[in-house]
Amino acid sequence: MSGWEDFSGSYRKGEVSFLLRRLPQEGFVDVAEKEALIQSGRRHYSQMLSPESMPSERYMRLFDEACRANNARMARDCLRLARLIAARPLHRLALVSLARAGTPVGVVVARLLRELFGRDAVHYSVSIVRDRGIDAAALRHILAHGHQPDSIVFLDGWTGKGVIARELAGSIETFNVRHGTHIDAGLHVLSDLAGAAACAASCDDYLIPSSILNATVSGLVSRTVMSDDMRSDDFHGCVFYEQFAQVDRSQAFADELVGLALTLAQSDTLPRAQAIDAVAARERSQTYIGAAMRRYGIADVNLVKPGIGEATRVLLRRVPRLVMLRDPGATEVAHLAVLAEEKRVPVEIDPHLPYHAVSLIRSASDG
Repeated sequence: MSGWEDFSGSYRKGEVSFLLRRLPQEGFVDVAEKEALIQSGRRHYSQMLSPESMPSERYMRLFDEACRANNARMARDCLRLARLIAARPLHRLALVSLARAGTPVGVVVARLLRELFGRDAVHYSVSIVRDRGIDAAALRHILAHGHQPDSIVFLDGWTGKGVIARELAGSIETFNVRHGTHIDAGLHVLSDLAGAAACAASCDDYLIPSSILNATVSGLVSRTVMSDDMRSDDFHGCVFYEQFAQVDRSQAFADELVGLALTLAQSDTLPRAQAIDAVAARERSQTYIGAAMRRYGIADVNLVKPGIGEATRVLLRRVPRLVMLRDPGATEVAHLAVLAEEKRVPVEIDPHLPYHAVSLIRSASDG
C-alpha cells in the first residue's frame, strides 16, 4: 500500500493505528457548494471535504459540561462492550473502529480489554462510506498482519437510522465472497436508535460527549475521503489537523473514560449489557422517519437525521434546514441550541419527539 505510514493521529502510539492516507490540506469545498454537489448527484459526499475550524470557547464549555454529565455513562457502556468482546474465544483481537465516530470508543474498549481483561487487543480505525462500503484495502492489511478473520470486531459510536450498519453488512458479505473469508459483520455500538447493530449497550438517545466535537476528540483526524487519485490498493484518505493541537481533547478524553471504567469495574459486579429491544427500536425509527418525511415533504430519507449524534453532525458539516428538540431546556441539547443560534438555523419544539433531537438537511431544490 503506497502513500500511507502508520500513524495514530494525536493519540499515543499503540492506542490506534489509523489505516488512512494522510492527504494535504487543500482542495476543500465550501459547505453550501458541497451540499449542492451531493444532492445534484454530480459528486459523492465521500469525494469532498469541507474545512474544519476550532470550536469556540463557548462551545468547548458545553463539551466540558457534557463530559461531566455523561462521561460516567459512556464509560459504563464501553465497559459493557468490552466485557462482551472479552468473552470471544480468540485471545488476540483486532478491534476495527469506524472512523471517526467509532475511534474514541475503540481506543477506550481496546484499553479495557488489555488492562482489565488481559486480552491482546490491537485497535485499527478504518473508513466506511455510505454507498461505497468499507475500505477493502484496510481489511486486507489487517489480515496480512496476522489477524484471523474471526478475531475482527467492528465498533462505532452509535446508529441513527442504521445505514452504516447495513452498509457494513453488505460490504463485508462482498469481501468474504471475494476473499474466501468469514469475517463477522456485526457492529458494536454504545447506542442503537435503529435496532440495526449486532450489539449495543443501549437504545437510548443520550448525549455521547464525543459526538459533539469533530477532529479535536478523534485524534485530529478529519472525516474520511475517497480522493480522486485512489488506486485499488490505496486506503481511503483523511486530513490531519495538526494546527488544532492546542485545543485537542482526544487523548485526555479517552484517558478519563478508561479511568472511570476501571473504577467502575472495582465495584461488586461489572455492568452487564442489558437486553436490547431491537425490534421496538427499529419500529420506532421507521415510524418516525416515515412520518417526518410526509410532514415536511421530504423525498430523500438521507435528509432526515434522528438522534443527538446525527443532529449534531448536520449542524457541524451540512446545510441544516431545521432542528427539532423534544425539550429545549435539556442539558443533552444545549450544544445544539448554541450551534443553531450561531448558524441561524430555525428550531422547532416537539414534546412528542421520540428522540432528544432531529435535524433536517436542506434540500438543494429549496434554493
